[in-house]
Amino acid sequence: MELIITEKDNAARRIAEILSGESADATRENGVNVYEWGGKRCVGLSGHVVGVDFPPEYSDWRDVEPVELVDASIEKTPTKENIVATLRILARQADRVTIATDYDREGELIGKEAYEIVHDVNEEVPIDRVRFSSITENEVQSAFAEPDEIDFDLAAAGEARQIIDLVWGAALTRFLSLSSGQLGNDFISVGRVQSPTLKLIVDREREIEAFDPETYWELFADLIKDDDPFEAQYFYLDEDDNEAERVWEESAADSAYDTLSSASSATVTSVNARTRTDTPPAPFNTTQFIRAASAIGFSAKRAMSIAEDLYTAGYITYPRTDNTVYPDDLEAEELLDSFVGHPVLGESAEDLLEGDGNLVPTEGDEETTDHPPIHPTGEIPARGGDVDEDEWRVYELVVRRYYATVAEPAIWEHLKVVAEADGCRLKANGKRLVEAGYHDVYPYFNTSENYVPAVEEGEELAIGDVELEEKETQPPRRYGQSRLIETMEDLGIGTKSTRHNTLEKLYDRGYIENDPPRPTQLAMAVVDAAENYADRVVSEEMTAQLEADMDAIATGEATLEDVTDESREMLETVFEQLRASRDEVGDHLRKSLKADKRLGPCPDCGEDLLVRRSRYGSYFVGCDGYPDCEFTLPLPSTGKPLILEETCDDHDLHEVKMLAGRQTFVHGCPLCKAEEAGEGPVLGSCPECGDEHGGELAIKTLQNGSRLVGCTRYPDCEYSLPLPRRGDIEVTDERCDEHDLPELVVHNGDEPWELGCPICNYREFQAREAESGSALESIEGIGAKTVEKLTAAGIESIDDLLEADPESIASAVEGVSEDRVRTWQTAA
Repeated sequence: MELIITEKDNAARRIAEILSGESADATRENGVNVYEWGGKRCVGLSGHVVGVDFPPEYSDWRDVEPVELVDASIEKTPTKENIVATLRILARQADRVTIATDYDREGELIGKEAYEIVHDVNEEVPIDRVRFSSITENEVQSAFAEPDEIDFDLAAAGEARQIIDLVWGAALTRFLSLSSGQLGNDFISVGRVQSPTLKLIVDREREIEAFDPETYWELFADLIKDDDPFEAQYFYLDEDDNEAERVWEESAADSAYDTLSSASSATVTSVNARTRTDTPPAPFNTTQFIRAASAIGFSAKRAMSIAEDLYTAGYITYPRTDNTVYPDDLEAEELLDSFVGHPVLGESAEDLLEGDGNLVPTEGDEETTDHPPIHPTGEIPARGGDVDEDEWRVYELVVRRYYATVAEPAIWEHLKVVAEADGCRLKANGKRLVEAGYHDVYPYFNTSENYVPAVEEGEELAIGDVELEEKETQPPRRYGQSRLIETMEDLGIGTKSTRHNTLEKLYDRGYIENDPPRPTQLAMAVVDAAENYADRVVSEEMTAQLEADMDAIATGEATLEDVTDESREMLETVFEQLRASRDEVGDHLRKSLKADKRLGPCPDCGEDLLVRRSRYGSYFVGCDGYPDCEFTLPLPSTGKPLILEETCDDHDLHEVKMLAGRQTFVHGCPLCKAEEAGEGPVLGSCPECGDEHGGELAIKTLQNGSRLVGCTRYPDCEYSLPLPRRGDIEVTDERCDEHDLPELVVHNGDEPWELGCPICNYREFQAREAESGSALESIEGIGAKTVEKLTAAGIESIDDLLEADPESIASAVEGVSEDRVRTWQTAA
């Protein structure tokens, strides 16, 4: 029996379909899918099934000094025991094994982990390695026809990363968390890559905070030819003879305004017309793909998650690549021809094929030999069937980028007109798209035109409206996610496979919020402490050096032992700096942690009200004067609180926003919400206790802002039904025949929501959930795709979710953090 091992289950299913001609049968072994046909079995891992960690004696944070971790031994243990057990069972029965994990550093390491598990139970079995850049029939068949061997150097580079990140992350995380007394779920996380990345964000925020705006003025005037006005801007020549539009002296601006306002006409002094060739963009590498996806509304993480799904399904090539040069064997005409006739993508493909026949693709600056640039494979998914709308938008972006790279350049015509009125110069810059070129097939770049009419030197143009605008210089903008990833790439921080995950960790750990990312006070404090007491922690040079060292392992120029030893020596130097400043670091971090959580003054004692987290993971507002002051306020059970800059006029408390994915909402002032709580109109008899005890159903607003229909005998009767959190609730005269309750209408937005009888409405909701097959989707933040991933990891119900260990789920489900799992568990 031949055993084929892939990186994930969906890849195993796809490869089994290709190699078996869609005849493979699926069975389950220890909860793992196994695909079988014609003497072959194919099984998918779940990424890394073996992890690196310290021996158990190092697990107690309080009994082990963080510096002891620097030289601690590392051991490997299974992280997904059911998959490892299945792999061992299948390996014992195999007479040949083929490893078909992704072809990159992490994929090679995952393949090596599988290699070692197989050899542990079957030493004699031959093990092949196949590599491909797209999971299409041709490429998979070709790869399996010419198997290779595992690249142990490349795998060692991935293993070095695991060890270095473990040692740096664990040692520094423990040191800062213990120093500040921040333990449990809210420990202070530090990482070899995430800390230099955080410093980039913090440095930009410092620039913004330190920015001192300057006032300047700009002037605009309408020039008119044949009753046709066009806008021109006042300019002057600075001391370097450069054209300058900003006027820094108010008196000079007023003088120019008066001159232009009193002038009736301006004389054209120069006309400059030119054409410009607008070259098509280079092929997509990972960073440029993330940038383009960001421009159409996708976060880095979401874009990569969709791209990976499209790759596994065979629609695009491997999305983790630095390459920007197509391989020589990529047939442009053949790939374009596969789209001919498609209702959305076909016309553009046909136009390209009907051109001059010279389909020479553009090239970028980076050429590598592992994977080609990201491009479509020629297999087209059905929109709304094979892929959802978001997946289609990303797929179309990849297709059209490929179209653009083989399209003709665009041609722009530019016209610059300069006119003068009583010594004041005006200029108008026009541009017109003469030949659309690649813009016809890639409509993601701005092609707006600016009209300026044809004029001649010496021509007199009437002056129309004149405007003087007072403005201020603006601080630098915060990095957007895609720009931040580009900067990380330029500085050598992280890799194409890890940069977007690094950002997600910073969000999950509470270091950054919003988009573009803004650092929290905790982030500012961590970076500040590192700069003051151990600047190597946030040094981009140190991280870039280790990245280069790991690349050297991959090429055989260095060994895993050399690089990991060097990194431990670096870390030892860091601890020499930190140990003498432990108390100062702890005090600094504690103050900043409090600042991040502060809402305002406590109405009972005047101390600070802080956002706190209970032992069960839920959030509430508590007084910093506890235990002397026990004042508390509830917060909504859904989402993670974000303290806004806006404050309540009545209570001087910051408003709170609850971050819950698509269900994110502004909660407002927690004290206002608590004061608004109470019982509203009575609707009718309680179905649980009305007949026996006279209980009635009433609309209730809770202190945390939630609304429900509940029994007036609470807590003796706990019968309740949920209501929408937002909108005005109207109690109508129409009554439900079955339950004798009035029908409700919610007014929130343009269209009223006819909720109807609250009991009937809730029953319909329960029926829809049962019909959809997954109550997990009723939890905010869990959609259909996430349900698929959770189910593959053995989480098939809310009970499974509640009983599971967050760390286990996070390690089994790609793109899901422990904090997010805990949020789901709290909501469940």
